[in-house]
Order: sequence, then C-alpha cells, then structure tokens
Amino acid sequence: MKPLPELMSFLEGLPEPHILFDTHYRILAANAAYRRQFSPDRGVVGRTCYEVSHHFNMPCDQSGESCPLVKARESGQRERVLHLHHTAKGEEYVNIELAPLLNADDEQAFFVEKMESLRVAEGQSKAQGLIGRSATFQRMLTMVARVAPSMATVLLLGESGTGKELVARAVHEASPRAARALVPVDCSSLPENLFESELFGHERGAFTGANTARTGLVEAASGGTLFLDEVGDIPLTMQVKLLRLLETGTYRRVGSSEQRHADIRVVSATHRNLDEMVAQGKFREDLYYRLSTFPIHLPALRERRDDIALLAQALLQRVTGPRKLTLGDSALALLNRQNYPGNVRELRNLLERSALLCDGDVLEASHVEQALLSGRRPRLGTALPNPIAGSSGGHLSGTGAAVPMASPGALKSVERAALLDMVQHHTGSRAELAAQLGISERSLYRKLKTLQHTPSP
Repeated sequence: MKPLPELMSFLEGLPEPHILFDTHYRILAANAAYRRQFSPDRGVVGRTCYEVSHHFNMPCDQSGESCPLVKARESGQRERVLHLHHTAKGEEYVNIELAPLLNADDEQAFFVEKMESLRVAEGQSKAQGLIGRSATFQRMLTMVARVAPSMATVLLLGESGTGKELVARAVHEASPRAARALVPVDCSSLPENLFESELFGHERGAFTGANTARTGLVEAASGGTLFLDEVGDIPLTMQVKLLRLLETGTYRRVGSSEQRHADIRVVSATHRNLDEMVAQGKFREDLYYRLSTFPIHLPALRERRDDIALLAQALLQRVTGPRKLTLGDSALALLNRQNYPGNVRELRNLLERSALLCDGDVLEASHVEQALLSGRRPRLGTALPNPIAGSSGGHLSGTGAAVPMASPGALKSVERAALLDMVQHHTGSRAELAAQLGISERSLYRKLKTLQHTPSP
C-alpha cells in the first residue's frame, strides 16, 4: 500500500524535519528539512529509520533504545521519545514525536515522525553545555525535554557539583522563554536581612543606605526564568513571601505598598533533602509542593561513569584554552577509577591541576597522580599507582593492577614537591592558586608556611 500523493506533498511543505515510514520501518518519504539536517549526502527513501538515524542494523528496541513505533503500536496513539541521532554536524539529541496513521480497516498502516533537535545537550565532547551518553544521563535529559516547553515549576535534586545550573539553563533554553533572561539567585550567599531586597527590590529610603530605588531579581527575570539555586538555604521568614510569589504571581518591593505582577517561570535546585527538612520544620511543606511540581534527579558522576571520558575531553579543552593538550590513555584510566564526591566540579578541578603540572602535549597518569596528591583531600584509600615508582621510571604491574597505597611519608613528600612546583610556576594571586588547588586561602597559607619550614630534600 502506497501513501497518498497529497500526504507526501503536505510533509514536504512542513518547516520541521519529518519522515513517513511503514510498519517495517522503511522510509517512504523525507521532507527537505529532514534531508538537510539528517542526511544531506545520501538518499534516505527505501532505507530503515533506525539505520539512517542510529546506524543500527536492527530496530531501536532491539538495540537498547526506546522505539516510538513499538510504543505507538502498544498504545494506539501519538508517542514521544528522546534519541541520540546522527546528523550532518555529528551526534545530537533529538526530540521525536511519532503519530500512527490508520487505513480504511482502522489498522496502523504508516507512521509520521517529527524531529526537533535539543540543542542544549550533546553526545560528544565538543559541546559547551550538558555532555553525556549514559543511560542515567539520557533519562535525566528526557525529563528536561518533557518539562521545558511548559510553565511548570521545576525542582532539580542532586549532589553538589552535578551541574544543576547547567540543567536549569537547559530547561530555560528549550522553553518558549529562551529569548528572555535566565536570572540565577544564589540563595546560600544572601544574608537574611538582604534576601527580600535582592529578590523583590526596594524603594528609596526603605532602609538605612537605600539612597535610590532598586530593581529586584524577580523583576529582572520578567518574561524569562528565575533560577533559585540552593533553595534549601532560604530563611524560614522569607519562605512565606516566596510562597506568595508562586501562588499569586505578585510581590511588593521593600518599602512599597504597590503590588507588582511577576511574569516568570521558576526553576529551583538543592543538594539538601527537603523531605527531611520539612519533617524537621526547617522548610515549609506548602512551599515544597509549590516548588516540586516537576522534580528531576541529577545523577552523580559515579552513577554515570560511562560519561567520564567524554566529560574529561571536553573539560580539558575548556581549562587549557588555546593550549593543545591531549589526554593519554593511562590518565583516562586513572580518572575512571576515582569516586568524585565533588562530581563534575571535582573532575574539572582535577584536570586543571593536572594540566598545570604537565609541561608536554600529553596529559599522563603521572600528572593526574601528582594532582590527586596535591589536592585538598588526598584519597589514600583509592587504588592509585605508587608515586615513588612512577617518579623513578616504575610502572603498573603487568596485570594493570595499581599499587593500593603509598606510605604516609612518601605521600607527604610528593605533595610537598607538587606544591613547591606549582608555587614556583604560578604567576597569579594567592586566591587564584588556592582555587586551582581546590582549597581555601587559609589552607593554602598553612601549607605554604609548612613548606617554608621544611628542609629541602
């Protein structure tokens, strides 16, 4: 059975990429938008959708992917999924919406598939936004794609360093509000006496020092998205005022009786357990339910180890800038063995320290070892190669197993040597050096003081 020419003509005129295929996954028609984006160099008619999109030799559901055709057959209605597709620019995450078409016998005869790229994330290391290919990452991204086009409030739940602000930006950029501002509010850094003024603004003379009227962050986010980072740190006295904003969409500047309307979408994030805080009376239950219309869990880096290689390549490019530094296999193997309690932020800091310790063009395991030992919290229980053996030409055992621990004295000696090397080559401020090491200035001061009183080897 062939589709009607009128249907083929209709698809050709649509601005979004569309294909038409039969029950055997064979593509019968692809409009111009699809051909440009997904297959500019080869014809697609007569080929299967899974071969064109994924380079698979069998349907998606038999290759570890969710197949919208199978889901449509089961449900009898339109289905949506998120897939990683091959395009003319490489692999991209694509929102797929599939609709079954019925024949005269009320049977599914054809399927129309509409595709829309989710440009806030990539499956390759060149991206500047969210990066990943693992199953847990894709599940999280599917939730982002689902909620982004709506006005629902979103609550991002995850450990520190999992990229909550990046995900908030992804929600914003995939929404109808993408052309307007995303305004972040760091709730943990705002003192209680300034919180209301920062959020809602104030009038002249509202309090001592208020010499001029000031626009608040809510007003700055008008038409866009307000991102409340670390919402678990909002003082109880302010939570009721935030609840009023969410319930009524209105607020007042400090020192004003005028009620203003807020045209905003709210995305919030926290690393705290808000359920426990509600039970302990530290967080309002009614505010919790207002914020968590659509909660999204952000996986820790240890839950998406398959993404470490992609992340490491991309982060290394970002921290080294124009310098061409590649990641050696031994370094990548060592990076894969870490637990990363600080998640992606810790991986980035580790790579930056490692790059500063590398004088060549290839980052090797020895540079990563040195960076690990010079960090704020050396992971003595982690299986690492022996730094003493590494410095004298030693290597991993023939089985690839690493020496589990070095002696405390040896570790301190390597840490002192690494710190001394960084101090000698650092040209910036002490604050910048502390940031590169992932420690506070006070901790750096203590280490430098100890270094001054340590005799040279």
